Amino acid sequence: MSAVSDRLPTFPWDKLEPYKKTAAAHPDGIVDLSVGTPVDPVPEPIQKALIAAADSPGYPTVWGTPELRDALTRWAERRLGARGITHHHVLPVVGSKELVAWLPTQLGLGPGDRVAYPRLAYPTYEVGARLARAEYEAYDDPTELDPTGLKLLWLNSPSNPTGRVLPKAELTRIVAWAREHGVLVLSDECYLELGWDADPVSVLHPDVNGGSYDGIVAVHSLSKRSNLAGYRAAFLAGDPAVLGPLLQIRKHGGMMTSAPTQAAVVAALGDDEHVRVQRERYTARRTALRMALLGHGFRIEHSEGGLYLWATRDESCWDTVARLAELGILVAPGDFYGPAGERFVRVALTATDERVRAAVERLKA
Repeated sequence: MSAVSDRLPTFPWDKLEPYKKTAAAHPDGIVDLSVGTPVDPVPEPIQKALIAAADSPGYPTVWGTPELRDALTRWAERRLGARGITHHHVLPVVGSKELVAWLPTQLGLGPGDRVAYPRLAYPTYEVGARLARAEYEAYDDPTELDPTGLKLLWLNSPSNPTGRVLPKAELTRIVAWAREHGVLVLSDECYLELGWDADPVSVLHPDVNGGSYDGIVAVHSLSKRSNLAGYRAAFLAGDPAVLGPLLQIRKHGGMMTSAPTQAAVVAALGDDEHVRVQRERYTARRTALRMALLGHGFRIEHSEGGLYLWATRDESCWDTVARLAELGILVAPGDFYGPAGERFVRVALTATDERVRAAVERLKA
């Protein structure tokens, strides 16, 4: 029997271990800017909501409580500009990575079906296609793809890793093309509330979709905007004709968000102040790291949004990784996100203020 793991690529992060050891040997310790995992506290109102719901002995529902669905629809209307969103337009999921990895399988895709994603992209888009035994390909402009057999088109704005933000006009053009050819659009918008030099727009906005959610689904996560990566809290919003069958499949599979986490999400989506505070933290870190990298001879491309700086010294990404590791700074090599990233590194903003200051001083030396 062929193992499922045989379908998967080598786990890229294992290749970074020798450089991590080098960086950790720095006298003042490592500054790990390689993985975008939040380091700041979970906001107190969210913690309190989780604790208050801790006595939850019964099974939670896959669709979530009515209070959770209300919170999802209200947030989508308030923050994304969506109109006419009902409970049937939303679906909680157990973190966005689980969703990305298993969505092609849950959609029934397989051999002969095609999944497409950006040329520089989160590796799990490819993993999801591999798990389903579907074909996969990267694009520069999705409207130049052959639509034959193309069943799933991933968008990602702001992008991980590049931070590129797709303009409203481009999103509108892509959605129209996908609908013309019957291609389902999944828009990964997990960094949408972290726009810096541009204001990210959702595919759920009526200016993009013309007031219809047919053939489009947006993916959102609370990991970054609310520091809830440890809670595994995310959700889908969009076409009920897609979400309805997914709900039934996920019921059978027991893919349910824990009851305390559901309560925490209600609290998180009802409060914009903690998002503003967290944005200020990341703004300060981004400004400091950006100036230090530029002063150290880097060029930064895109990075209009998200939690990363996409930087290059016009050399092999692994030479850059090695150079920074000697300074005790660990970054992610760009080729983790596709061959087009072979001369870039991804620098995360997710380190404490103290560690960011340490990185800045080392880059100045």
